[in-house]
Amino acid sequence: MSQQPLLKVDNLTRRFDVSKPWLNRVIEREPKQILTAVNQVSFDVEKGKSFALVGESGSGKSTIAKMVVNLLNPSSGHIYIDGKELSKTKGAEFTSLRRRVQMIFQDPFASLNPRWRVGDIIAEPIHAFGLEKDSQKVRNTVERLLSTVGLGPRDRYKFPHEFSGGQRQRIAIARALSANPEFLVCDEPTSALDVSVQAQILNLMQDLQDEFNLTYLFISHDMSVVKHMADTIGVLYLGGLVEVNESQQLFKQPVHPYTRMLLDAIPDHEMTGRRRTPVTGEIPNPINPPSGCPFHPRCRFANDRCKQEIPKPAEVMDSRVACFAAEEGRF
Repeated sequence: MSQQPLLKVDNLTRRFDVSKPWLNRVIEREPKQILTAVNQVSFDVEKGKSFALVGESGSGKSTIAKMVVNLLNPSSGHIYIDGKELSKTKGAEFTSLRRRVQMIFQDPFASLNPRWRVGDIIAEPIHAFGLEKDSQKVRNTVERLLSTVGLGPRDRYKFPHEFSGGQRQRIAIARALSANPEFLVCDEPTSALDVSVQAQILNLMQDLQDEFNLTYLFISHDMSVVKHMADTIGVLYLGGLVEVNESQQLFKQPVHPYTRMLLDAIPDHEMTGRRRTPVTGEIPNPINPPSGCPFHPRCRFANDRCKQEIPKPAEVMDSRVACFAAEEGRF
């Protein structure tokens, strides 16, 4: 009997009304405009594992992250944390469930309150969830967490502006850990940092995962980053999952043409001489997406069926892929 996933996302969809004001639409005789940011996305994340969502900007990665931590409500679909549906929990049960899921935001320069000292920032979740009332024990916890993320106990007296970008992200990680979470949603936690600092933060996150048995939902557009961070990778395109597979297998044998295109964009530092297809085209307008498979305007394997029908996920070469060309062996 398989273990129940810590996070289960089932047919998750999120739409945004981006229409002009009502009076403008009446005068200009324009219909409502609905943007589908996430379209029927389903995946599981097992306890102690890392699941990465990758894709270009505008593919819906951050929208999914915000729905998982309840910062956005889904238009339809379900989110289950340890078997409990997030939208149906209330009161103390919701608070307990929400404490177990914390988020590390993309920009450490914007996610920390500049008016608060670092000690107060890290202690905020402890007070919010009522984990500890004794001020000395709270102080000890803050100092321990600062040491855990590679900073000093005396740093709790400082303000965020006194730290570099990498140090601020360490503070953000310490704040997330102060709630004693089991699951961390990491929304491109290194994209705003220098390359050398990125490696330090990623190594820290791997060490923390081993130490605290954490589960990660890792959001990124950088395939070389998720190669080292993720156990399983889900590739998003225009709000939908086009391929899901184990990390090593996906890099070894990508199936979907979009996945292949993303991998071809990674610099070939080992100079293997492998033929590479340059990235072409841009992600379509999500307000007016193309008919059929959303990737067909950029796909060299597309035929008439791809232009008319929307592919459903299917098992192809040990990968879950939404692609007619893969199913029919057109490669």
